[in-house]
Amino acid sequence: MTHTHVTAVEDDEPELLRDQFRQLLRYRAIIAGGIGIGLLGGVWFGLSNADTYVATSQVVLRAPVNDPFNPSVSQDKTLNMGSERQTALSSSVAEQAAKKLGWTGTLGKLQKDLQVTNPPQSQVLQFTYTADSPQAAADRANAVTQSYLDLRKKQWTDLRATMLAGQQKQLDEVAKKHDQKTKEVDRMADGAARDNEYAVKTNLLNRINELDARISQLKSLDMSAGTVIRTATAPGFSDGPGLTMSLGLGALVGVALGLLAAWVRLVFDPAPRSAGDVARAVRAPVLGTLPRGATDVLLADDHTDARVAEEYRSVAFRLAYDQRFADRRRLLVVAPRGSNDAAVAVASHLAASFAETGKDVLLIEADLRTPTLAGRLRAHAAAAPRWSHTGESEENGWPGRRQLSVDAGESGSFGLVPGERVRNVARALTAPTVTRLIAEADSPNATVVVLAPPVLNYADALALVDRVDGVLIVCDPRGVHRTDLQRIRELIAGAGGTVLGAVVHTPGGKSRVGKQAAGRRGGGGRSRQPAPAPSPAEEFTPEPEQVIQGDGSDTVTLRSLRAEDLRSGDIRAGDR
Repeated sequence: MTHTHVTAVEDDEPELLRDQFRQLLRYRAIIAGGIGIGLLGGVWFGLSNADTYVATSQVVLRAPVNDPFNPSVSQDKTLNMGSERQTALSSSVAEQAAKKLGWTGTLGKLQKDLQVTNPPQSQVLQFTYTADSPQAAADRANAVTQSYLDLRKKQWTDLRATMLAGQQKQLDEVAKKHDQKTKEVDRMADGAARDNEYAVKTNLLNRINELDARISQLKSLDMSAGTVIRTATAPGFSDGPGLTMSLGLGALVGVALGLLAAWVRLVFDPAPRSAGDVARAVRAPVLGTLPRGATDVLLADDHTDARVAEEYRSVAFRLAYDQRFADRRRLLVVAPRGSNDAAVAVASHLAASFAETGKDVLLIEADLRTPTLAGRLRAHAAAAPRWSHTGESEENGWPGRRQLSVDAGESGSFGLVPGERVRNVARALTAPTVTRLIAEADSPNATVVVLAPPVLNYADALALVDRVDGVLIVCDPRGVHRTDLQRIRELIAGAGGTVLGAVVHTPGGKSRVGKQAAGRRGGGGRSRQPAPAPSPAEEFTPEPEQVIQGDGSDTVTLRSLRAEDLRSGDIRAGDR
């Protein structure tokens, strides 16, 4: 038995967080699916990296300078490490490495497993190569490194050769002019003109010396692009995390993925997933959470599970101690939408529970569209309580003079005003006779329980709200939306009523015990023998339209009657 008394507290954030976490655990299938995906990913990652080996080499880059020991020359200003990294990853380097390795595949495949990085604040390039064998990883890393250095050296050498060719061309031109000027000066006589030409000759000689110095500097440059400071060697172990660690990481990622998916599902789930959600939607406490199958039968003594009766008793006691209900003891039981079977079961069980406390209870079936209580309860017309008599009958035909008494077993008995089909339901429910009938709860020790159709299906319940002291909502959290519960609360409040609380239940098929109890009420099962004619002296003769055949809520059976039953008129409505 589960006792749940949840108060609608909107500002209790820790409680809301705890409730939300409990709701996440309801999506066990989604969380399990996320864990499964994570484990599969971990297995794939572990197996795919089981034979993965990584080899690394490092190169310190340098630019050709005349004096490498000159502190005024800054290498970081000369080299652009971003450009150098792109050069190392280029197809030109890959082509040279493929030639060194005798590579027969495509360049893209060779470049795919190469990674070149530059540690911050350094002129170091790190070549990392991943392969399926240790030696292959080392060989390819070294081949790419050497190919890069060779390419950069060739680029520097070609640049120097170009500069040397330019300088030499200039030197040849200047030397030719100098030779011509020397011949002219030798033929000229002394004087001012000869002095001017001699000065030109001197300038040409200085230019020749300058070009010679530049050429000598270019020829003396070291064209090495860098120095290998770490040669790649064959690694002694795999680079992968291993299958065990991969499974652990996959499980952690799967838990996170499952919780995220469950949270997204919870956010977009319109149904209240807990009693707390129901309480917040109706702004009233959840008075009870019924066990599975508690609404399969209508009387507690038909259940073999004692938890069902105790849960209904706890709901009745909580209502009895609610001051809003205890003053006049009028209760309206409704369901949100769809089937009304759960509300019928709760209303009949509450009537039996109130009767067990010594109250004179009257159960009014205000469902005038599909009335079924007279055919489903152990009702007879022999001992209707006087206080439940309604007086003269209205022209609508309901409620009439026919009141029944329901045998609730050890709980005692309570009165029943069964519903009947009428032409104008709204007129029948708002008739003065109904008001006087509900007012019977003003009598000492009396309690009235009214059962109405689902609120969102018909407006019948709203016509009765202002004549009762409170409304009890019966709902399945998985079969109703939060907006439906909020709409019901708004409708009830707008009609002048008060929501006393809610009872939540879990739907279930008819249990074996419920079927056996229904069989007891109907006799010994279906029989092809015709039913004996009822006694004309009986007050109560159920009408055929009161029992809707084939909706799963009735048990149509025949039974043999004893003569004393006919004489006493004790023929139960469920046996007809």
